Amino acid sequence: MSWTRTFLAALAVCVLLVTGTAGCDSGAARGQGENGVSSSPVGKVLDDTDGEGRHLREVDEDDAPEVGIEVQPDPDGDGSWDVRLTLRDFRFSPVGAQTRAVAGRGLAHLYVDDRLVTRLRTPEYRLASGLVPRGTHQVTVRLYADDGTVWAVDGDPVERTAALTASEAETTAPPTANPSAAALSAPGVRSRTGGRGSPDRAGKAS
Repeated sequence: MSWTRTFLAALAVCVLLVTGTAGCDSGAARGQGENGVSSSPVGKVLDDTDGEGRHLREVDEDDAPEVGIEVQPDPDGDGSWDVRLTLRDFRFSPVGAQTRAVAGRGLAHLYVDDRLVTRLRTPEYRLASGLVPRGTHQVTVRLYADDGTVWAVDGDPVERTAALTASEAETTAPPTANPSAAALSAPGVRSRTGGRGSPDRAGKAS
């Protein structure tokens, strides 16, 4: 009967429309993660690792974060040290963030003489005097993605190292006239050249 054929044809069109809409929606969902952030891989995970055995995540210079570090004696004179980080194109992820790499996000690891002291989600930290006994020490900050990989450029971790010297009579650190600028441009530390270039080799801050 003609009305039967007409009804079946209309039903088939409705099924196609519903199926097509559902397919489009699911495809869009796959392309985006939580809060609309792309879930596609960020950079390239290399075979190379850092001192903790964590793989480097290589990104282009234009997409890479930057970090600077400034270390000064605490004004209270108790032998502790104030550490301040300067960040560009990088934000700290909150505690409980998903364990996946998101461009420009993550946390920082702070080391004294290549020994991990703490994991940071804020730009300031106080080093207790017991962590820096008498002598010269290297304080390093390194940036990590939330999945535990190390942000890297040209095969080198995005990190910065500064030197401090502690003694029983006094504590000294390299003077800094302009902390916000010097933290990212102190010669001899791992830094970026040309504003957003790849890191230099680590060394002592002057």
